[in-house]
Order: sequence, then C-alpha cells, then structure tokens
Amino acid sequence: MNKAFTKESDDDGDEPALSPMVPTGSKNYITPQGYARIRAQLLELIDVERPKIVEIVHWAASNGDRSENGDYIYGKKRLREIDRRIRFLTQRLEIMEVVNPSVHHGSDQVFFGATVSYADAADVQHTITILGIDEADSAQGQVSWVSPMARTLLKSREGDVLHLATPAGVVEIEVLKVRYPSPESANVPV
Repeated sequence: MNKAFTKESDDDGDEPALSPMVPTGSKNYITPQGYARIRAQLLELIDVERPKIVEIVHWAASNGDRSENGDYIYGKKRLREIDRRIRFLTQRLEIMEVVNPSVHHGSDQVFFGATVSYADAADVQHTITILGIDEADSAQGQVSWVSPMARTLLKSREGDVLHLATPAGVVEIEVLKVRYPSPESANVPV
C-alpha cells in the first residue's frame, strides 16, 4: 500500500516516556518555583491553547473538503502536539517531589537547591545552582541534581576540595561559597 494512503497515528513522534530520565529508584525533585512554572504551562495549554486550536479546527472542518484544507490539517497536527505535551507534563507533575531549598538557608553544606561557587584547578571561579531535572537551564548556570557536577558537589561543605570526573580526566575543584534562598523568597503556592 502506498504510504500516502495510510492513516497517520496519533502517537507519531511521541515524547519519550518520561524524558529526561530520572535515575532508577530516585525521586524527581523540583523547587516550588519550578513546579509552579510547569503547572502554569500545563494550565495554559489546557485552558487557552487547546480551546483556541479546537475552535480553528471546527471552523476549518465546516468549510468542506478537509483533504486540501490547510487550516484543518495544520490545526489537527497542532492539536496532536498540544495533547502530547499535556500528557507529558501531567506525567511529570505526578512524579515530582517538591523540595524547598530555603530550609537549608544559612547552611554551608551543599544540598538540592544550593547555589555553589567553586574554583577549578586554574583558580577560575564558577557559580552554579543545583535544581531539578525539569527546571535546570545550563545557559542560566543551573545544573540538574543528577549531573556529574552536582553529584560531586552534593553533601560537600565550604572549603572542601573535590575530585570531579570529566571527559578530559579528573579535575580538582574547591567549594568556595554555598547559598540558599531565604525562607521569605521561597514562598510559592504549590
């Protein structure tokens, strides 16, 4: 049978089950702010985006011949993308465990949610924040708590010298400063 006449599946290009992967036996930690952002994205898709596309598809379908109707074809494709994203976000929210890093405010030990300043062997200073898999953005200096960098830093203290395994070999880093958000700044409704 010619591929042009096969029905397009609703799961074509489905996002991987729960990508990015959460290590087996681990929880999917996230800050209250990250949880609120992901939940807001889900509600935006459900309450605004999807109804708007459904309306467009309904209007396009009422115009007649659907086989050559660009609004209808694009709308149905966009609707599948939105539904796929809604399923993905819903699954992610179900397995998330909200952790408030401000409970460690004032501590010099590295835990989830810490902003850590460290120096490498060349005495160059770097600052990163350890966040959840679904909220970390490397362009913003944020790393996932499952990254090699975060795994090396977790549970260390200011002044500790650590050995970080990199593709170029083992590198020594020194923890200079550990900060957490203040309890007042972390009050985000979940």
